[in-house]
Amino acid sequence: MFESAELGHAIDKARWRREEPRLRADLLDVQFEIGQLARFPVIVLVNGVDGAGKGETVNLLNSWMDPRHIRVHAFADPVAKDRSRPFMWKYWQALPPKGKLGVLFGSWYTYPIHERVMGRLKKGELDEALDEIDALEQMLASEGALVVKFWFHLSKKAQRRRLKKLEKDPATRWRVTPEDWKNHARYDAYREVSEHVLQRTSSGHAPWYVVAGEDDRYRGLTVGRILLEAMRRRVDQERKGVRAPVATAAPPAPPPEDGKDVVGALDLSLRLPEATY
Repeated sequence: MFESAELGHAIDKARWRREEPRLRADLLDVQFEIGQLARFPVIVLVNGVDGAGKGETVNLLNSWMDPRHIRVHAFADPVAKDRSRPFMWKYWQALPPKGKLGVLFGSWYTYPIHERVMGRLKKGELDEALDEIDALEQMLASEGALVVKFWFHLSKKAQRRRLKKLEKDPATRWRVTPEDWKNHARYDAYREVSEHVLQRTSSGHAPWYVVAGEDDRYRGLTVGRILLEAMRRRVDQERKGVRAPVATAAPPAPPPEDGKDVVGALDLSLRLPEATY
């Protein structure tokens, strides 16, 4: 599932300078229309591996659109007061009203994934938690919310390079914690659990989009275009007064911004001896 995000996707500066202003203007326009209509909220979930540009992308969206109408919430591990309430309680409190965009940074997926990797959740218990999450997302979609989920991905080698680069710069060193390196040591376990979670919870009402996080320009254009298309499609439906029924299956992944895909990356020069065949 993550192979397509490990192909070295990148966008050059010239293309970024050419396309970013138009994308920025289009996002601002559709955000204004959503506020005018005030018929549905936009809920953006931001998850992924450490160092894959989640924070930078959230900051980019705030700079592209009107931050007065964007609510960003970051969630850490549950504390004592959270444990005395239902699991979804704190997330429910953070949901945006109609006409607004809410970004949930470290959403309701983070804790179940971490607990499974640490061995504190059995696979059956993880699946029960995912069923609860899917039920919540179905309810949100049924009530009119637009739910878009981004998973920012890096390969193990790329994550190590990224963490080392952040550590080397005095201005960004504070962003790398001992916990980040501990999680890097568990990379393979996180990848296995995360892949299971995404496959089980990507749906027509709340699809996952895997974003390659190594190149910031590619990452920005990809997230911006996916979000713009989802919001524009929904606004057009609302203006026509006919909302299409939610698909039962997740939509196909959009084509990569730089044209690279898994099939195109295959080495077709490989040969197998006839006797082996």
